[in-house]
Amino acid sequence: MGTEMEKQVQVINKDEMEIDLLEVFFELLAHWKMIAVSTILVALIAFVGSRFLITPMYESTSQLYVLSKSTSITSVADLQIGTNLTSDYMEVISGRPVLEQVITNLGLDEDYASLYHRVTLENPSDSRIMKITVRDADPEMAKTITDEIAEVSAAYIAEKMDQDPPNIIQYGYSDNEQVSPNVAKNTMIGALLGFLLAAGVIIVSYIINDTIINPDDLEKKLGIHVLATLPHDAEEDDGDKPSANGDSQMKKLKKSISA
Repeated sequence: MGTEMEKQVQVINKDEMEIDLLEVFFELLAHWKMIAVSTILVALIAFVGSRFLITPMYESTSQLYVLSKSTSITSVADLQIGTNLTSDYMEVISGRPVLEQVITNLGLDEDYASLYHRVTLENPSDSRIMKITVRDADPEMAKTITDEIAEVSAAYIAEKMDQDPPNIIQYGYSDNEQVSPNVAKNTMIGALLGFLLAAGVIIVSYIINDTIINPDDLEKKLGIHVLATLPHDAEEDDGDKPSANGDSQMKKLKKSISA
């Protein structure tokens, strides 16, 4: 019997673990309070961090028009030249000479790498327009820097690349509109992370829990069919307080042995 049981256990262990999704759902439902607390707590942490601990950032954008007055729009080739120049100018604007000149002109307390990571260049498709966007904690400073980059870039391109300078068609705006952090978005992400964290802990605990509580668990986890069960008698658990019926049976047993 023991050998047969061990074989059955080995066969079960070799098989892949099957997870009843319905049971997992009810397991999550049974711990809904834990999930709710975790969701609300992490969402609250994300809200407080985004609202009070992270420095708000602002953006300002200026625009350059690459097609200069010496270029005519008479053929596809002219348009292609303007597009190629746009790509070249984007490399020049983000280069060290231009940004370091901007730092010097404005007396910024930062180096090239720091300013470089705060500048974003964009070229909308099928256009010869370059957008220079600067991010800063001060909206007025963001406007000042993006305007200076546009002016220094135009002068540098005219001097070093022997081209007509691109026209500045738009200077930056300081509309005091915060671009980061997104408090609502971060709060929702925090709530989702809190939910997933609690749900993950519950599911993992459910999967690794091999405790056998009832006959159904015995059949499910070991593959052993239960033929019969014995009723549980609480008075016989410890043996410290035997019942009166048990005492009389013991006395009768002693008498029969002495006889």
